[in-house]
Amino acid sequence: MSREQSANTKKVKKSAGDRSFLIFNTILMIVICIILVYPLYYVIIASFTDPVIVNTGKPLLYPEKVFLGGYKTTFAYTPLWNSYKNTIIYTLVGTAISIAATIPAGYALSRKDMPGRRALIFVFTFTMFFSGGIIPLYLTIRKLGIYNSIWAMVLPVAVSPYNLIVTRSFFESSIPGELLEASKIDGCSDFGFFFKIAIPISTTIIAVMALFYATAMWNQFFNALMYLQDDNKMPLQVVLRNLVLMNQANQMGSSGDAMITKQKLAEQLKYCIVVVAAVPLLIFYPFVQKYFAKGVTIGAVKG
Repeated sequence: MSREQSANTKKVKKSAGDRSFLIFNTILMIVICIILVYPLYYVIIASFTDPVIVNTGKPLLYPEKVFLGGYKTTFAYTPLWNSYKNTIIYTLVGTAISIAATIPAGYALSRKDMPGRRALIFVFTFTMFFSGGIIPLYLTIRKLGIYNSIWAMVLPVAVSPYNLIVTRSFFESSIPGELLEASKIDGCSDFGFFFKIAIPISTTIIAVMALFYATAMWNQFFNALMYLQDDNKMPLQVVLRNLVLMNQANQMGSSGDAMITKQKLAEQLKYCIVVVAAVPLLIFYPFVQKYFAKGVTIGAVKG
């Protein structure tokens, strides 16, 4: 066998191995996707399906018997729409404040020439493991005069130490020191560098942080119970929880068919509420998802 034929044989064998590896990876990824996606799909299908069928525990691929009592009760619940409005306001305002605080702070901590940089990083990291506790924070909010207001929802969670560290790491790996030195030679100030150079090339981290903060704000529950008093200021998660508790309490004192119907309604409400609470985030996520893929290589060295 000639060298050329031997090389071709090795090439064919290698290509066959590559194809096998690709097929295996494809099958593995499909299985993982099914494992991850099916629970969400199950919740959506269960929200349309008769709870009697859902409670059997068998896998659901489609609504075998449509039951819309849960959605009718959810959408007919008047406080729901006001809580939706409150949550949207809290999320938009809170995310804007968090981004305005986290991005500049992360950039400042990434600058190695910043005085006291290590001490500040230690202080922020310390708060990830130790806190003053719920009661001191509650008393602080009362003293600040922001109790029972939107600021009680957005200011205590304005900066996440974890997100701040991620942002700092992004700036350290993505903005070389030579770029800052070159801009200073051209007469650019620190503020000019941050707003004209650092921010425009940092859309990835801004989008990722916006998603992280928006998701956290949208799902706020405990802080609302702690710092809000008026029912008309409650966010979506608290109102949905009250709706479930109310329907569970309504089963008391019922008998016969009425109790069975209320029990079915209470069971389906759990799935309906998950769908109602998650749909806005599921709609928003695809617009930000591309930044996660871009962020994998954003810190790579460019030639």
